[in-house]
Amino acid sequence: MGKAKLIDEIFGEKVEAQLIQPTFLIDYPMEMSPLTKKHRIKPGLVERFELFVNGKEVANAYSELNDPIDQRERFEEQLALAARGDEEAMAMDEDFLRSLEYGMPPTAGIGFGIDRLAMLFTGQSSIQEVLFFPQMRPEV
Repeated sequence: MGKAKLIDEIFGEKVEAQLIQPTFLIDYPMEMSPLTKKHRIKPGLVERFELFVNGKEVANAYSELNDPIDQRERFEEQLALAARGDEEAMAMDEDFLRSLEYGMPPTAGIGFGIDRLAMLFTGQSSIQEVLFFPQMRPEV
């Protein structure tokens, strides 16, 4: 288990359910966000935040990494994690890297859709429980 997976597991088990009031978590460890730009001031962290409400993540946002050299290094780190058995590690994406080499302007995004609102309104703890597409639900 890599550092990012370990942090995520501990957080999910010990902290997440306790975040009842709307809470923003900011400045994640770089290992947890391989597509996110490095923090401008704090080494080892990235520019990312997540919003938690009632013990559930309802939004995820970050500044997109647009440095092709840095991105390639992070993909290579992900490949090493995959080789050690991390099923959630990302694969190398040469097309994406090539597009970064051509030039990608600074961008950012936030994930906050109807699926996350449905999670909140129905009291579900997993986004897979409210997805309309059965093929995206985990097999039991």
